[in-house]
Formats: sequence, C-alpha cells, structure tokens
Amino acid sequence: MGSTTAEQSRVPRLRADASRNRERIVAAAREAFVEFGAEVTLDQIARRAGVGNATIYRHFTDRSELIRQVTLEVMNRIVELAESALAEAPDAFEALQRFVHGAANERIGALCPILSDGCELIAAELAEKRVRLVRALEGIMDRARSSGLLRSDVDTGDILIALLQLTRPLPGTACLNLDRFVDRHLQLFLDGLRAPARSTLPGTAATFEDLQRHR
Repeated sequence: MGSTTAEQSRVPRLRADASRNRERIVAAAREAFVEFGAEVTLDQIARRAGVGNATIYRHFTDRSELIRQVTLEVMNRIVELAESALAEAPDAFEALQRFVHGAANERIGALCPILSDGCELIAAELAEKRVRLVRALEGIMDRARSSGLLRSDVDTGDILIALLQLTRPLPGTACLNLDRFVDRHLQLFLDGLRAPARSTLPGTAATFEDLQRHR
C-alpha cells in the first residue's frame, strides 16, 4: 500500500518535470534561432536548454515539429501582448508603444524566415491567432486615432512591417550588436506616427491584407 502511494506521488512530479523540460526546449530553440539562424542544430538547442538530445526527441519527433511549436509560442505571446495592451494601457498611444516594444522583444524579424517553415502545417491554428492579433491591433490604432494621437494615414501593416524590418539582423552585422539600438529606432518610428503628421507619406497605408497577398 505504501509503495503504491509513493509511486502515485511521483507521477505528478515526473509530469511537471517533463512539462518544464518542454518549456525549456522551446525557449532555448527560440533563442538559438534568433542568435544563429536557420542553421542551428538540435545539439546546440539541447545544450542551451540543459538537456540531452534524447529529451528533445521525446518531446518533438523532428526539427519541423519543434519549429512549429516555437511558431505557436511566439504567436501566442504577441497576440496576448496586443490584447493586454488594448485592455490595460490607460493612454491610447501608450497601448501602441507597449505593443510595439513588447513585440520587438520577440525578434520576429529574425525568426520569420525560420518560423515560416512551420506555418503551413499549423495554418488553422495560426489563422485564428492572426484574426485576434489584427482585431486587437486595429482596436489600439482606432482608439489612438480617435483620441487625436495617431496620424490618419497609417494602418496595421505599417506597424508590422516596421517590426519585421527593425528586428531582422542585417547580413554581416552580428558582431556589431545592433540589437541594442532596436528600441531606440522603434521609438523614433513611433514618434513619427504621432498626430499631427509632419509630412505626407508616399503611397498608401499598408494593411494586414497586403502582407498576406504573397501566400
């Protein structure tokens, strides 16, 4: 009887350990993809996570499955960030700033070329998250615009393009540690979004649909 009780008491602990290992692997994979790009190996990810290769394969059948999970985790955080900024930020423009700087911390520009490999197989899950992201970001921008704080000639695509461009490392610049300037240049971009506008923008506002047309 005592042995059975002891065995049962160990089950939740093992499951908790397995869950923590999975979370560590996904977090380490995201960091490694940002730092090393698409060429990062599972060995490097395992070392960064502090686990053995066998532990990775117990949780993820192959590299593609790990990429898909990282894709979902990053998208989840960005969606939650947009929704919380919309719900919690007291100032309309502060909500936009909170979202932009928080999303930049995910380094989505650096991750995009890698994570796109995992998108097709989780398209249905990502579609729902994209709807939530656009709805929240549009809500943030509409509120800032109606408060007279955001210029009228920008759209959601303009925000997302800037995030992708400013968080994507330039070829041959890794040794310069340009990441330390990301928030500075994002703030310059955000200041340019404030109303009243000081210039007339060429072309038309970029929408979320514009970013999807290549698919």
